[in-house]
Amino acid sequence: MTQPQPQLLIAAGGTGGHMFPAQALAEAMLTRGWRVRLSTDARGARYTGGFPHTTQIEQISSATFARGGVLARASVPFRIGAGILGAILKMIRDRPTVVVGFGGYPTIPAMAAAILLRLPRMIHEQNGVLGRVNQNLAKRVHAVACGTWPTDLPEGVEGIHAGNPVRSAVLERAGASYIPPGGYPMEILVIGGSQGARILSDMIPPAIASMPTERLQHLRVSHQARGEDEARVRAFYDEHGISADVQPFFNDVPRRMSEAQLIISRSGASSVADISVIGRPSILIPYAAATGDHQTANARGLVDAGGAILIPESRMSVKTVAEQIAMVLDNPDGAAQMARAALSVGRPEATENLVSIVEALAGKGTA
Repeated sequence: MTQPQPQLLIAAGGTGGHMFPAQALAEAMLTRGWRVRLSTDARGARYTGGFPHTTQIEQISSATFARGGVLARASVPFRIGAGILGAILKMIRDRPTVVVGFGGYPTIPAMAAAILLRLPRMIHEQNGVLGRVNQNLAKRVHAVACGTWPTDLPEGVEGIHAGNPVRSAVLERAGASYIPPGGYPMEILVIGGSQGARILSDMIPPAIASMPTERLQHLRVSHQARGEDEARVRAFYDEHGISADVQPFFNDVPRRMSEAQLIISRSGASSVADISVIGRPSILIPYAAATGDHQTANARGLVDAGGAILIPESRMSVKTVAEQIAMVLDNPDGAAQMARAALSVGRPEATENLVSIVEALAGKGTA
């Protein structure tokens, strides 16, 4: 009699920071013969284009108290309750072997259902500080995998330093050869994430434009800007004769990273993981409004290793950014050393670490 095909249910929230490591785990488990279901909401569904086509995508009902007016907030418990009930019914019909949550409020229904049905379950926290949902789940799961180390965990909870999984497109470029800055075509990649990108669109273009003309002649910029800022950022680069590709979202970030001499980025966990696995010098600007200042914690490993320059948002100015860009581009040997330092803290094995935890939980059965 053949063994039933094991099934992994992944619950992930509506940002790339949650969805990209979820995608990496989905890719790995499918190659091992598992079925994979993804439980997310409408926001998360926007990031599912890169998931393998055999992943079963389920949109569930969930909500957060952090958004909307009085009526919207009053409906939150009912929407979450409906999501939990729906998740329970689906799990009864098609019982997962293991349930993994990657954080964000859309994970609440699936993780709550897994707790009520006593299924093997774990969470993965990408940041150095637990998000609100993972904070509440940490004591009610069988394993807490941490992407950033050390991670600030609740008392009595032990974490496993797994690292942050990166997508296969990033792994394909792991440790790609780095061409230091010089008198030839060079690339700067600017990525701001979905939140807090505006200040990068305000500060980075004029900082780049202040560079010497002979440097700008060799420079090409890829700049990810919010949709409402796209036109003005593109116009600024055009007015200053800077070759720039400005888009709200790049589908080929790993390729652009591997070709860049310098990356300027927020320090979201996935961005930091991608930068370190590929191995590139970076200027990191933590998002000041991030919960628990977790983006500063995310950046610490890269900065301490000498692979990145940290600019707190409170100290950010056109002059400061321009000085740090010049420090990298005017120092080829230093830039090459930064690339090697970034690579030294990369965790390309993070996905395999998560796979091992999932398989161990599958072997233990329910609890």
